[in-house]
Amino acid sequence: MFKIEVADEHDRWTDVRGSDGSVLVFEKEDEARAKLAQLYPVLVQMEKYGGGKRTRVIRILGDDDEDDWPVKRPAP
Repeated sequence: MFKIEVADEHDRWTDVRGSDGSVLVFEKEDEARAKLAQLYPVLVQMEKYGGGKRTRVIRILGDDDEDDWPVKRPAP
């Protein structure tokens, strides 16, 4: 699962929400990136030319996803 976020002028990241107020969530990363480009075309294009990072796609770990932080070492 993936979600998209945008940064404001103070570099505070916020989730992108739908018209119903819920966080937009996507099954695939490419779907999230396509929606991001559709909603924020200027910001996405600016990033390609060194305009700073103002958008991002974040992977959401579910309950059944293995959390790899901290890295667990095998018992001796």
